Amino acid sequence: MNLTVNSRPADQAYVIDLQGEVDVYTAPKLRQEIIGLLDKGINRVVINLSGVEYLDSTGLGVLIGGLKRLKEQGGNLFLICPNPKIKRIFEITGLDKIFSMFLTEKDAVGSLTA
Repeated sequence: MNLTVNSRPADQAYVIDLQGEVDVYTAPKLRQEIIGLLDKGINRVVINLSGVEYLDSTGLGVLIGGLKRLKEQGGNLFLICPNPKIKRIFEITGLDKIFSMFLTEKDAVGSLTA
């Protein structure tokens, strides 16, 4: 399975839409996208996991690294995660306490830019 990564502006933030599987093979695409946005001075990012079917520990590591990098630059990273199976991964690992997670893009972008 592949991973499609698309970034787009949304209010005063950027949304990264993911489609497919985030695993050891595809996670570097996500990492590069986050770093690319940081290089452009963008430090408020919402990652849309709505189209993600699978997420492994490498993908979680990229998300944690992205959150850390963005916070170091005075920004933040929020997640859109309506899929109960993907959300459960965050709950099991305790990462639901680290990440701000939302069901909709409107809620995530609104909280990030408030």
